[in-house]
Amino acid sequence: MDINLSPKTPKRSYGGEGGSYTSWSPEDLPMLRVASIGASKLHLHTCGFAAPSYSDSSKVAYVLEGSGVCGLTVPEAEREKVIPVKEGDALAIPFGYVSWWFNPNDSDLTVLFLGDTSKGHQPGRFTDFHLTGPTGIFTGFTPEFISRAWDLSETDVAKLVHNQSSMGIVKLKDSQKMPAPSAKDRDGLVVNCYEAPLDVDIKGGGCVVVLNSKNLPTVELVGLGADLVRLRGGAMCSPGFSCDSAYQVTYVVKGSGRVQVVGVDGKRVLETKVSGGQLFIVPRFFVVSKIADPEGMEWFSIITTPNPVFSHLAGRTSVWKAISPEVLEASFDTTSELEQLFRSKRTSDEIFFPAN
Repeated sequence: MDINLSPKTPKRSYGGEGGSYTSWSPEDLPMLRVASIGASKLHLHTCGFAAPSYSDSSKVAYVLEGSGVCGLTVPEAEREKVIPVKEGDALAIPFGYVSWWFNPNDSDLTVLFLGDTSKGHQPGRFTDFHLTGPTGIFTGFTPEFISRAWDLSETDVAKLVHNQSSMGIVKLKDSQKMPAPSAKDRDGLVVNCYEAPLDVDIKGGGCVVVLNSKNLPTVELVGLGADLVRLRGGAMCSPGFSCDSAYQVTYVVKGSGRVQVVGVDGKRVLETKVSGGQLFIVPRFFVVSKIADPEGMEWFSIITTPNPVFSHLAGRTSVWKAISPEVLEASFDTTSELEQLFRSKRTSDEIFFPAN
């Protein structure tokens, strides 16, 4: 695969006083188009409001910093869910859900979106449909159609449809009332990756929280799995690959480290340093490994299947431990003594290897 896998940062798409929306482009990161993955970030300042919209792609949203409110309208529901969100929260937003975001706090709110664009208009890029503003859906209908649909006069329709001049993101006045969030609305829709039980926790190595259909049922609807990984300073993540034909889409939340990816015919296709704010994608069945810098590294990933399965090539659970000694000797063309030495290593370490 002769495609540039280098990590990239997003570019600004639109915004204003209330905040900004940035996205990764398949022109800059070609693997987005190959994997049919979209990636973007929403950044809201105090009183910033991202007006209601829906997308042509299912997404997983992850709150990178701050806290605020997410409104989520399920198709045919009697009312919207008004969800309080905070750093570490993950939400799955399926097709057809209308969402909005609001930041009532003094500190900024930043949300990452990763999703599947295979059924979208543009592979590798989200197409969002705004309900209001100069690019809102109803600006394309004639007043006659809208007035009949809403049972309003054409004068009132004009005031509703054309009064909002800002696209997508606005800054609300302090006097503007917004619905109060309800903690109950989080049930079944939100998992906080910093508070959830750890699926893996290696002393001095790292820890993982996996989001799947068991702890976040809506990931089944979006067809994606996700995880948050925190790698301690100097620790290594075992070389491994997704063995169910999934792409791994990784956003570095904080910290930095080194990454190597090996593909077909043992060719190293990526060797680079990554840091907070960068995104990269590992092709199907390619093997990836990471080593954190002294300050450690944290990343959030989606995997293009709701219940991913990984195979590791080092550590206690690696495939090497399951293969018989005779097969290893023949495969490596080595002695039984060296095979035994090889097998005797990493008998207790799993996935993460602490710094020496």
